[in-house]
Amino acid sequence: MAIGLAVGLFVVVLVLIITQPRGLSIGWTALGGGILALALGIVTWANVGAVVDIVWDATLTFVAVILISLVLDAVGFFEWSALHMARLSRGHGIRLFLLLGILGALVAMFFANDGAALILTPIVYEQTKALKLDPKATLGLIMASGFIADTTSLPLVVSNLVNIVSADFFHLGFASFAWRMVPVDVVSLAASLGALYAVYHRTLPRRIDVATLPEPRSAIRDPRVFKATWVILGLLLMGYFASQLLHWPVSVFAGTAAIALLLIAHRSPAVDVFRVVRNAPWKIVVFSIGMYVVVFGLRNVGLTHLLSDVLTTMAAHGTLFGIIGTGVVAAVLSSIMNNMPSVMINALAIHDVIGPAAIHTAMAYANVVGCDLGPKITPIGSLATLLWLHVLERRGIRISWGYYFRVGILMTVPVLLITLAALWGWSTVIG
Repeated sequence: MAIGLAVGLFVVVLVLIITQPRGLSIGWTALGGGILALALGIVTWANVGAVVDIVWDATLTFVAVILISLVLDAVGFFEWSALHMARLSRGHGIRLFLLLGILGALVAMFFANDGAALILTPIVYEQTKALKLDPKATLGLIMASGFIADTTSLPLVVSNLVNIVSADFFHLGFASFAWRMVPVDVVSLAASLGALYAVYHRTLPRRIDVATLPEPRSAIRDPRVFKATWVILGLLLMGYFASQLLHWPVSVFAGTAAIALLLIAHRSPAVDVFRVVRNAPWKIVVFSIGMYVVVFGLRNVGLTHLLSDVLTTMAAHGTLFGIIGTGVVAAVLSSIMNNMPSVMINALAIHDVIGPAAIHTAMAYANVVGCDLGPKITPIGSLATLLWLHVLERRGIRISWGYYFRVGILMTVPVLLITLAALWGWSTVIG
């Protein structure tokens, strides 16, 4: 009876979150699911307390990073960066493709995958219009910006909400996370660009007229705030690394930087601070707590223990099998039921795996890789992808779910396996 209630509630909540009927907020859906889980006795108040303890730092950090990215977007930071990349291409279409991929990876690295997908994609689209590229070339560059946003969101704790949740759950310090994942992310970027080129190389233009693009400095809407952002971002990066030494939550540094930037920008004619704050993803805070309370219900009825048994069997065959197996399981779960519940389900299962501490750490990072990359297989794999598709449709670019799935699975599977192999290889080197 308890198993049926827990599974049924999880499925209903998940379907409502993915479909969002009549614009129903994912936050209210998840919160309602959490309240129902409490009312039905699937979870306890102690479980709610445990969930809040796990997700508060992650969600507040994520909101702060998005606030920073929204201010930077308002002052033209990302458009300035994209125009520089276009100028650096010197009229070579393939070089433009590679440079925009690298820019997407850098934006995802520091401003999260959502920032890269939702802010950079419209900028890339506007540039394709300015360059008068045909629809096929435009589709190739747009798909590249969306794909790169997730597949290169591995390097830092703040690069993906999945990373933040995992780092908090397994107590992975910012510097330790970066040391493990930056080299892996470089491999993922190279593999992603290779996969994208294999699929879209025939559609990419050989020559483009970059002279039609405006000068990068014309994109800067407030030079004062623009200059200040470099100082704040530099201090923020140092703060991130200091967080591990000081044992302080990452949200302290991200939140301080966001507040400082908002204070500097509040008099800027280019930045509507109240609108920026209003548009921040506050619903993610409620969503994270509610969704993970529902997931805890699956743990309480023993379902995550079954997954833990599977992962224990994989780990018993060695670190390589444990990493590949965990990453593939995480990717499959993420592709069919969204990566946010998947990362927590897998984390709970990994916590119960029988084995040495080293294998737990390796599987924790493999879970991150699987939950970051796996969502690219299907449109429902991440909320960022669903929003990305919506943003494109508003601009007249409709990507059907069938097309996305065909291209997604073709590109994601090899990139996932190559990245997991890189994680195993680098983990073997650093121990």
